[in-house]
Amino acid sequence: MSDFRNISEYIVPENFKMSKGQKKIIEYISHHYDSAAFMTASKLADSVGVSESTVVRFAFELGFDGFGDFKKALGDIVKNKLTSVQRMEIISSKIGDEDVLRNVVLSDIEKLKQTLATVSTSDFEHAVDLITSAENVYIIGARTCFSLASFLEVYLNMLHKNVKTVTANSASDVFEQMYRIGKNDVLIAISYPRYSQRTLKGVKFAYERGADIVAITDSPTSPIVGNAKCSLIAGCDMSNIVDSLVAPLSLINALIVAIVMRNKESAAATFESLEDIWEKYNAYRNTDEN
Repeated sequence: MSDFRNISEYIVPENFKMSKGQKKIIEYISHHYDSAAFMTASKLADSVGVSESTVVRFAFELGFDGFGDFKKALGDIVKNKLTSVQRMEIISSKIGDEDVLRNVVLSDIEKLKQTLATVSTSDFEHAVDLITSAENVYIIGARTCFSLASFLEVYLNMLHKNVKTVTANSASDVFEQMYRIGKNDVLIAISYPRYSQRTLKGVKFAYERGADIVAITDSPTSPIVGNAKCSLIAGCDMSNIVDSLVAPLSLINALIVAIVMRNKESAAATFESLEDIWEKYNAYRNTDEN
């Protein structure tokens, strides 16, 4: 069983006097934060042994716009504490014997909708400006985020002359690969819970060297946002067994398309040249062959 005894320090304002029922809610969340963060108001009420209206009213009295706002704040607090085992327990309780394929796909669709609603258009355009005008573009993403960084590098290499993905095998490796980064450069940092320390240290290093940071992450409270020139927020499902990268990948696709559209002529010339190379060296299967 999980235990997070100081949850009230994050949720409850000073001098707030809780009723008996509200104390029961906080006590339950403190011991079951890993599952409570994903419960509906009705489910939480049943688990605590209070009425649903008590739970909803408690959220309002704490200053939240509603239970959904309260639940999001709770999720932001605990998301970096969930272990893989806890994720497995949560997804098992959520899906049970239901259709796994349908549930996972619908969850990913919901994350895409949330991303579309939360990404700042001005931040997105600013990110495109920073990347296209940078002298050098560095990309960092550790663990599961490395797949996103590698994907982004493949296409940016076709559109920008100086692109480098930082392979975060160790903290010293990060610094060695970025030691030339400076004020005319951009670091695209991709980080999701449980945020990799190597990525965080890389972001701090680049920021101290004067580089602009473009953050691709899950929340405005993410630890890489504070040093970022602009932040692109794409949600992930922290209650899943595996990290869902559908929303950030879609966001990266949009970035690539925007950069291409910003530099249509040079991009067209690059792709035309690449097509000649691919054809000359048989890079792809010839569909005319039997």
